[in-house]
Amino acid sequence: MIKKEMIAMLLAGGQGSRLGVLTSKVAKPAVSFGGKYRIIDFPLSNCINSGVDTVGVLTQYQPLRLNTHIGIGIPWDLDRNIGGVTVLPPYEKSTNSEWYTGTANAIYQNLDYMESFNPEYVLILSGDHIYKMDYEVMLDFHKEKGADVTIAVMPVPMEEAKRFGIMITDENRKITDFEEKPANPRSNLASMGIYIFNWKSLKEALLANAEQPGLDFGKHVIPYCHSKGEPLYAYEFTGYWKDVGTLNSYWQANMELIDIVPEFNLYEEYWKIYTRSEILPPQYIADNTVVERSIIGEGSEVYGKVYNSVIGCGVTIGKDTIVRDSIIMNNTVIGDNCELYKAIVAENVNIGNYVKLGIGEEAPNETDPNIYNNGIVTIGERSVIPDGITVGKNSCIFGITTEDDFKDKYLASGKTLIKAGDDK
Repeated sequence: MIKKEMIAMLLAGGQGSRLGVLTSKVAKPAVSFGGKYRIIDFPLSNCINSGVDTVGVLTQYQPLRLNTHIGIGIPWDLDRNIGGVTVLPPYEKSTNSEWYTGTANAIYQNLDYMESFNPEYVLILSGDHIYKMDYEVMLDFHKEKGADVTIAVMPVPMEEAKRFGIMITDENRKITDFEEKPANPRSNLASMGIYIFNWKSLKEALLANAEQPGLDFGKHVIPYCHSKGEPLYAYEFTGYWKDVGTLNSYWQANMELIDIVPEFNLYEEYWKIYTRSEILPPQYIADNTVVERSIIGEGSEVYGKVYNSVIGCGVTIGKDTIVRDSIIMNNTVIGDNCELYKAIVAENVNIGNYVKLGIGEEAPNETDPNIYNNGIVTIGERSVIPDGITVGKNSCIFGITTEDDFKDKYLASGKTLIKAGDDK
């Protein structure tokens, strides 16, 4: 019988709808980040850096790119005969075919996978956060406390605490109570959605609550363990951790990478971030160009000026084009004489010549003001923008557009242009 001390279950099925058109064709964990990575690279790299060599990745929404990216796990040294990385989509059972309906339901549907490793501990992770964390240190804390469940928590400002699941602990960090998004928080220790369970406790809790609709850790599993009097502990994490769930937080997290002393450092020798890399030539910076405080991915060619931006791999930036405070993802081509201000441009986009993005006064977005805001212009993947178009702020374009789609070659601030056939 195989026996693993701790295996990880990585929840990567989320749509990430607050990222708007960035996730219309791709799962949130597969979205590009930091020029050459994808969001899921961070928890996967944490696993291998922490000595966790068995990872189940639970996919659901638009999984194709995620599956291709993970492959058999070679970049993370997770191509193992025993253990390694396994992609676990929902599958047809003889009785019925079931989508994952909640975070814990997804884990419940994979009890057999976990059972096959006979683990002592199971680590539950989310596939859409940017952080570096040594799970081994958390496991040591779990053992030392004799915990059944350990929940990673992070201190947040008291005024923000009402947005999170909050843990109330005693002086030994034992959890005495918890509240989901409380109106008047009694503590500022927010759950990070990272749990270590004793396998026996997890299995029992999942089986006992299997019939709960939308079976969820925060709503069902943790309260069940608590009600049984099992010892629950809070492990405090004080490093960098970012939930890149909104366009603004995604934009900010990318911009923080180019600070002079980045709060989140991609260049540390002892804690590498691994990813699947294409074999690309080095980047090329032409003469008479300017590149300041930016990340430029491999295989990119810059003939214009780039300031405070994160440029992915295989991107072309044309002559006399200015890119400022923007994120340009892989294989996008930007023509000559363009101006881009605070734009997020997804993969494989084609922008013509003399195009201006992020111009003029801000206006709230007409369709999704809670998604498209903070002055950001968002262009969905494989979109085409013809020559000479000017686009305002808080706007969004998705699809292959032609000049006829723009009145007077202009899309005002706050407007959304999604072409039919490019479903939202």
